[in-house]
Amino acid sequence: MALGLPTHRDTPWNDFVSLPLSEWAALSKDQAISAYSSQIGALSTAPGDEAVLHPTFLANFDRDDEIFVARLSSTSRSTLRGDYFDQAYARTADPWGFESRWYEERKRAVTVASLPHKRYSSAFEIGCSIGVLTADLAPRCDALLSVDIAPAAVELARERLSDQPQVTIEVADVTQRFPPGSFDLIVLSEVAYYLDPAALDRLLEHVSGAMTPTGHLIACHWRHEVADYPQTGDAVHAHLGRHADRVGWTRLVAHVEADFVLEVYSPDPRSVATEAGLA
Repeated sequence: MALGLPTHRDTPWNDFVSLPLSEWAALSKDQAISAYSSQIGALSTAPGDEAVLHPTFLANFDRDDEIFVARLSSTSRSTLRGDYFDQAYARTADPWGFESRWYEERKRAVTVASLPHKRYSSAFEIGCSIGVLTADLAPRCDALLSVDIAPAAVELARERLSDQPQVTIEVADVTQRFPPGSFDLIVLSEVAYYLDPAALDRLLEHVSGAMTPTGHLIACHWRHEVADYPQTGDAVHAHLGRHADRVGWTRLVAHVEADFVLEVYSPDPRSVATEAGLA
């Protein structure tokens, strides 16, 4: 199926913008098209000298408005809301291939290996999706609260973690309601780029208030730009770095690849070896 057809899945319907033309602009457009006489009129009556542009094609230019595909910059898009994710899970149970892709499996292994503490007493995972990373975190946590904005994802995550009584999975939008209590691990994996900068700043303020003095925030994000997302992963981590400087957190881990960036921050500046008395 050709990309130019309206029924193609990549046709950017949400990005179409109609702009009305002034009388002067419409006249200028007509004059510009008329200047290409060899394209809009026959050169002669001989076969092969017909007009290049068919009248049905030219009819597209004979209107009082113009249609544009307006791709907004990543910094100008607003936070993605629940219906975006509801639609994603309606199309497939695993929209991002967490269960099937080696890339995702390896990234989860890097994420869990980057945790500075062997065990956490109270952890909070923001945006758990269908619970694949949740299952890897659960053995390291005495209590783990995982939330997601999409009810369909939460249902699947609950099924996956049904044999882990220390894990609680809830439907929640952390931009609207942040859970009470304190946590010594907060996980922000592949979710912060769904937020615009203002919403991310508010979320990080909540995270700061909920972090224990020796707790850790681990953040991991895809670095390539996605048209739908308000921010890139690099923009998210630059924002996180500025927040960390402001609140006095130390970056304990920095892992950067072509595809993803992973960082761990803490109010406690001690490294793993220093905390263990080895350095």
